[in-house]
Amino acid sequence: MVIDKLALILAIIGALNWGSIGLFGFDVVAFICGGQMAIVSRIIYTLVGLAGLWCISLLFRENAASENTN
Repeated sequence: MVIDKLALILAIIGALNWGSIGLFGFDVVAFICGGQMAIVSRIIYTLVGLAGLWCISLLFRENAASENTN
């Protein structure tokens, strides 16, 4: 499903951004978009958060799919 892949891509982007913050103290999204409080940054942070919530459903759907085949 397209939305699943998009959510996974956004979650990966968020994870990489958090990794750069943790390792280097550098927020890539804020750097590219003009600061953490810039509207574009806040939109990206919100989309990444929503994608993370959507990815939670992937865990349960994967389990349900594998249980049906067994």
